Amino acid sequence: MENLLNIVFSVEAFALIFILVVLKKSIIFVPQNRAWLVERFGKFLATKEAGLNFVVPFIDRVAADRSLKEQAIDVPSQSAITRDNITLSVDGVLYFRVLDPYKATYGVDDYIFAVTQLAQTTMRSELGKLELDRTFEERATLNINIVQAINEAAEPWGIQVMRYEIKDITPPRSVMDAMEAQMKAERVKRAQILESEGNRQAAINVAEGAKQAQVLAAEADKTEQVLNAEGEAKAILAVAAAKAEALRKIGEAANTVEGQKAIQLDLATKAIEAKQAIAKESSVVLLPDNATDASSMVAQGMAIIHAMNQKV
Repeated sequence: MENLLNIVFSVEAFALIFILVVLKKSIIFVPQNRAWLVERFGKFLATKEAGLNFVVPFIDRVAADRSLKEQAIDVPSQSAITRDNITLSVDGVLYFRVLDPYKATYGVDDYIFAVTQLAQTTMRSELGKLELDRTFEERATLNINIVQAINEAAEPWGIQVMRYEIKDITPPRSVMDAMEAQMKAERVKRAQILESEGNRQAAINVAEGAKQAQVLAAEADKTEQVLNAEGEAKAILAVAAAKAEALRKIGEAANTVEGQKAIQLDLATKAIEAKQAIAKESSVVLLPDNATDASSMVAQGMAIIHAMNQKV
């Protein structure tokens, strides 16, 4: 009896363990942003997405586990020939994601290897369309063209390439030396142009300064001459006005008795001085009979003045 009970308990324990194992094998939890592909008897059954999922134990199995997140892979360095027959060494980074886990599993053997090789061949093809100088200038355009070409070819694999970034473009050493010499020549050329432009501008500034100086000097001379002329004219007018005023005052004084006497005295004095001067210049002096008389000379002078007054 005890043996029978032991056997019953053993069977129940085995059944319980078997049920627990079956339940454990039947329930699977798929992580977020992942997809599990389940096969039954070696044939594709379904794609299990994130969350709680059920399978038939010992019959169904998880054939593949695919990440649905964006992935970045390094594209190894490769040689490419440009349109002008220059060999370049190029490497980059490829960003892609799995859109269809079924195609990524059954459409290609290794989708990562396949997309990497496709990126390399596409890069060589796109670089062959450009010349060396344009490869550095149109890097962004080159990346876009590579992405479009890869997406067209990788569509049967359920892969979508998000972007491709070129990390380094390395030309041969000889080409780098030639480019460096060219850049040096360009810098020297720009320096010479800037220097010549500076010298030209300096010469123009000096010429403009000399021209302005000459103009200012001419303006100053002109102003000085005008001022001198105006000063001389004013001086002449002032002298003329003074003489006119003096003559007017002399005329007014001559109409008086005192003025007549003063004129007589002045004429007599000048007559005497004239005779003295003549006597100094010559040893022989001829005079009229009455010329020695000062009063007669004064009378003659007064007669002349009287006649002039009458004419006026």
